Amino acid sequence: MNKIMECVPNFSEGRDKVKIEKIADAFRGKEGVKLLDYSSDADHNRSVITVVGEPGALKNAVIDAIGRAVELIDLTQHRGQHPRMGAADVVPFIPIRNVTMAEAITLSKEVAQTVGEKYHLPVFLYEKSASAPHRENLASVRKGEFEGLGKKMQLPEWQADFGPAEPHPTAGAVAIGARMPLVAYNVNLGTDNIEIAEAISRKVRHIGGGLHYCKAMGVALHARGITQVSMNLTDYTKTAIYRAHEMVRMEAQRYGVPVVGGEVIGLVPMEALMDAAAYYLGLENFSMSQVLEANLME
Repeated sequence: MNKIMECVPNFSEGRDKVKIEKIADAFRGKEGVKLLDYSSDADHNRSVITVVGEPGALKNAVIDAIGRAVELIDLTQHRGQHPRMGAADVVPFIPIRNVTMAEAITLSKEVAQTVGEKYHLPVFLYEKSASAPHRENLASVRKGEFEGLGKKMQLPEWQADFGPAEPHPTAGAVAIGARMPLVAYNVNLGTDNIEIAEAISRKVRHIGGGLHYCKAMGVALHARGITQVSMNLTDYTKTAIYRAHEMVRMEAQRYGVPVVGGEVIGLVPMEALMDAAAYYLGLENFSMSQVLEANLME
């Protein structure tokens, strides 16, 4: 592949393996497209797929996957810990090699237009593709979730960029855009008290006065009897994984709650992990050039 674009679509289904596989199949056996990873979480009731490909081939595969989600997922029956407004909830495009952010934005808009017309699905452009400043932040676009979407879309400032003027009855709406790579990193807490996880999340995230490139929320992991601070680090070069981890640990101490683990969702840049390793091992003057695999990829 000369030009490589990444897409990390999030789908509002994390429990029905048959449906998840049918959606993932949209990326299998397609020329110019490679399915790198997909993971599901029953508590979140959400699946995250990571795929790369040549822009044209990737575009077609993503459109197919969104169509399958519209057909298979009924949000009127959906319950989960993760905020959602659509069956295909958010679809970001990320430039990886020999492509620019401008090309990623163009591709996202092409997908958005096709999805809106083909599946009668409202589309909101977000992040770098946003049509207005108040639409850049995904949390703002998704506020009110599926249940509040109909009323929200009646407001002039929240009309869809593509597709119909009202939500799809079972698939809601989708946010599509272009962004830089992010790290989805979660910290698990040794308590089942969701109020503690939510309080820590408010302290850690940027909007609450915490880390600048960090979005966070508290999540209950009922199956394990614990809670979680679920984070998106939107620029891992400025807000490192170890910094987010240690801030959660520090805030948890005030409640007498231990950190019992960490979790990476989807794929993560090697540089982000090496940065954390260098911090915790106290390595001096360490660089990516010292990583064997990095040299093999030259």
